Amino acid sequence: MSGSRRTAALADLLELGQSRLDAATHGDLPRWQAALRTLPDIVPTSLDLNTDTLCVGRPEDVDATQAGVIEAALRELHPWRKGPFDLFGIHIDTEWRSDWKWNRLRGHIAPLDGRRVLDVGCGSGYHCWRMAGAGAAQVIGIDPTLLYVMQYQAVQHFVQDTRVHVLPLSSDDLPPKLAAFDTVFSMGVLYHRRAPLDHLFELRECLVPGGELVLETLVIEGGPGEVLVPDDRYAAMRNVWFIPSVAELVRWMQRCGYENVRAVDVSVTTVNEQRTTDWMRFNSLADFLDADDATRTIEGHPAPRRAIVLGNKSA
Repeated sequence: MSGSRRTAALADLLELGQSRLDAATHGDLPRWQAALRTLPDIVPTSLDLNTDTLCVGRPEDVDATQAGVIEAALRELHPWRKGPFDLFGIHIDTEWRSDWKWNRLRGHIAPLDGRRVLDVGCGSGYHCWRMAGAGAAQVIGIDPTLLYVMQYQAVQHFVQDTRVHVLPLSSDDLPPKLAAFDTVFSMGVLYHRRAPLDHLFELRECLVPGGELVLETLVIEGGPGEVLVPDDRYAAMRNVWFIPSVAELVRWMQRCGYENVRAVDVSVTTVNEQRTTDWMRFNSLADFLDADDATRTIEGHPAPRRAIVLGNKSA
């Protein structure tokens, strides 16, 4: 794809996302939008997209009244699942320590300097900001959950970084044969797809030749051919379909046309990485593990283990 066609394709994707947002309906959307409108217009005196807690501004940038208004608006956007963030000294302690995941992968992926990046299932956009901090020229995050788009907009209100966009789209909305991104991230999505190989094909079609897929997903211990298919729920989640072994996941990616496929990290998810906080007050991982055996879920499945696997679209 030529540079001009690529630019046009990305512009069309941004336009599609905006049109979906303009047409969005959700019972809580008016409340979320009202909260965003209360955010004061403050230019932060500092911004650091390269710290574990994404820091926007300093406490002295705001007075007590402004800080109260900002915190009240942010709490209207509960629950906050991906982060953490710090806005003018207001610490948003999210359910997930998403920085841990970022730190596990950042030393293995192709450098993001100057690259155009897609983050599928991006949530609040925490990793999108980290990608921009790593030098990406453009980052487009997509997530169909409107609340997460509102959370991104709350942060963007102060950051004002035109490189970063979060759109209310799913991977099903992506145009076929897009071939516009140098790097595509899919983290925490594959096991929610009823047809996981179709998802891998979708992601490959988004990449330019030679582009890199960064895939993070649940896995089980085992060898080739081993896949867990939960009968009903997995760790209380209804929509978990297939959890392969790392060896089988690598084979899936190779079958879908990826080259240089390699697993760069396998980690057990702990209750310190995913937990209930004041900014996410619902049940979390500790509630979904067997009280007598933390190596099993409440359904008796192996406890969450996650792998990061990289692969490239053929040049």
